[in-house]
Amino acid sequence: MNFKEFIKDWRVILLIVLLVGSFASISINGIDQGLDLKGGSIILIGLEHPVDAETMNTVTAVLDRRMNIFGVKDVKVRASGDQAVLVEIAGVSPDQVAEVVGTPGKFEVKINNQTALVGSDITKVSPYQITGTQWHVPFTISTEGAKKFAEVARGQANAPVDMYLDDQLISSPTLDPGLATGTASTDVEVSGTEKTPEEAQNQAKTIQTVLQSGALPVKVNIEGVSSVSAELGSQFLDGAFLAGLLALLVISIIIFIRYRTPILVIPIILTSLAELTLILGTASVINWNMDLAGIAGILAAIGTGVDDQIIITDELLRGDKKTTSRRTGFQARIKGAFFVIFAAAGTLIAAMLPLAYVGFSRGYSGIGTLSGFAFTTIIGVLIGIFITRPVYVKFLELLVIDKKISTASTKKKTTQSTRKGKKGSRTKKRKRK
Repeated sequence: MNFKEFIKDWRVILLIVLLVGSFASISINGIDQGLDLKGGSIILIGLEHPVDAETMNTVTAVLDRRMNIFGVKDVKVRASGDQAVLVEIAGVSPDQVAEVVGTPGKFEVKINNQTALVGSDITKVSPYQITGTQWHVPFTISTEGAKKFAEVARGQANAPVDMYLDDQLISSPTLDPGLATGTASTDVEVSGTEKTPEEAQNQAKTIQTVLQSGALPVKVNIEGVSSVSAELGSQFLDGAFLAGLLALLVISIIIFIRYRTPILVIPIILTSLAELTLILGTASVINWNMDLAGIAGILAAIGTGVDDQIIITDELLRGDKKTTSRRTGFQARIKGAFFVIFAAAGTLIAAMLPLAYVGFSRGYSGIGTLSGFAFTTIIGVLIGIFITRPVYVKFLELLVIDKKISTASTKKKTTQSTRKGKKGSRTKKRKRK
């Protein structure tokens, strides 16, 4: 085998670069584990009354946005019927999150019991500020909101500005005389004082999250909070690792029995390991939460990859026994094998896309969980057909096919020499007669 030619191929170089990048990302960023692997909490939120699909989508979208703003990475928000929402949080205490989740987000600013601002007037929320035990949440309001505030505040210098969040007074600063002149200003601030700096930070973060995410269209209540143990996930990981090793062993034995040479067993196993590394590296780069369904998708993708490699190998070796030894003949058979592989991959991806779309966009219970299976399967299939399969074909072309070509040429020359020798012997015999 011409190893230098193999290592200089752009497909091989691309695979090596991606493998190095995957190892680096996994080492630095790690892999985020889902609720069923590292444990967490499930919060059941009940809506005040049944709602239609559009309103439910708004509720789940607002809650999901709040969780992301609040800093919760691994969170799943999905509808459960038409009057309940399930919020799954991995590795995070639900105490603070439950307060944010269950807050409708109705914000009002009143001066002498006159409404000066509402939540819909807010256009931008700036990062909160902490000074000792005092907190500040600056935000910007629309021009119309600023005009309305200026009209209500005119002549109300040093009057209390009562700020309510869900009808609860959260701050009551005095009105600056400069804002009581009737001049509109789009810069507003919510502030308050707590007992400790930690409480001040939590309060500021909660208010900023609610103001930034918007109001819920319906009143909600937290009906239950339950914890999920990571013990099952740990046992599953151990079992999956053992099952993976056994699967590699069984595959190696089957391939060796079929082809009778380790020269084909080793690259197929290495290709499968490369696909596993690239899938995990992709999950690490995009901060995808790997859960049980995702692991099942990885196993399905790798199993499909082994099938594809067997198709390629069978097509090439079968063709080599039947047809000419020219390299163009092998290239034609490679194209035929890839036609089958691309067709199978297209069918699989087409079957997975609806499941992934419904899980991501709708967040239905059960289907939302299986979206992880669809996502990892699609990623694994794409990595296989565009990255690892071409490298495997290049390996066969240089190691197996080149060897078959030289062997076939040698056999052809030997056959021709034998025929010439026999023809010469017959000529000599005729001369003797």
